[in-house]
Amino acid sequence: MPSSPPQPRRTVAVILLDRTVALAGHARRAIGGLGASSRRTRVLLAAVLVVLVATTASVVLVLRTPERLAPVALDPPPDVALPTDPAVGGPDPHARPAASSPAATRRTTTAAGPPVGAAAPPATAPSARTPSAAAGSSTPAALRAAFAIEERALLSYGADVTISNAGRTRVAHWTLVITLPRESLEVSSVSGARATRAGATWTFVPDESTAEVAAGSSVQVTFRVSGAPISSTPTACTIDGAACTGLPD
Repeated sequence: MPSSPPQPRRTVAVILLDRTVALAGHARRAIGGLGASSRRTRVLLAAVLVVLVATTASVVLVLRTPERLAPVALDPPPDVALPTDPAVGGPDPHARPAASSPAATRRTTTAAGPPVGAAAPPATAPSARTPSAAAGSSTPAALRAAFAIEERALLSYGADVTISNAGRTRVAHWTLVITLPRESLEVSSVSGARATRAGATWTFVPDESTAEVAAGSSVQVTFRVSGAPISSTPTACTIDGAACTGLPD
C-alpha cells in the first residue's frame, strides 16, 4: 500500500492565520445570534473582530517578509587607546602637578614680615665724638729733637740730642736718625738709646729708660763720634721724620 506524501510543515504565520479565521467565524456566529436589543454589543464585537484581523494580518506580513526589515545600523564603538606604561625614570605625561599647600604658603608669608603692631627697633644714635676729638685720639703727639755738641777732642766729639714732647699725650716709641758725612766715622758710648748702622746713617731707638716720653717732658740721647775732626758733624738729623734743630750750617 503506497504511503501518503508528507505534509508540508506549517509555519507560525499559517497557524496564526488559521486561529484568526476560526475566531472570526465564532464571532460572526455570535453576532448573528444576538437580537435587535443587543445592537451595541454587536458593534463592539465587530470592532474587536476588525482589530483582531488587522493585527493578525500585520504579524503574518512581518513573519513572511523578514528581509524587508533592515537591521538598524549601529555605529562601531570608538577606538579605546590603551594606556602605555611611562618610561622607567621618566615623568608621567598624564600626572598633574602637585598643588602647593595653602598652609605652607601662609606660614612662609607670616614668617617673612614682622608681626602686626610690633614696634620698630630704635635707630642707633650716631657717635657724638667730633672729628677733632677722634683725630686727637688717633694721631700721636709730635716730638721735637735738638742736636748739640757737648765737648770736642782731637779725634772725636761728644753729642747730645734732647727729645721733647710738647703735646698733651704721652709717646711710647720714637725713632731718631742721624746721617754722618762719611762712613769712616764711628759712633760709640751711646746712652738712652740703641743704635744700628747702615753705611753713614745711624738709627737710634729708645731703651728702657727713654721708651716713654710723657706729655710736657723730654729725654736725652748721648753718644760719641770718632774719626778725622774735619767735617765730622752730622749732615742730617730727624725724629720720627721731623728735622732736628741745632745742626751746624
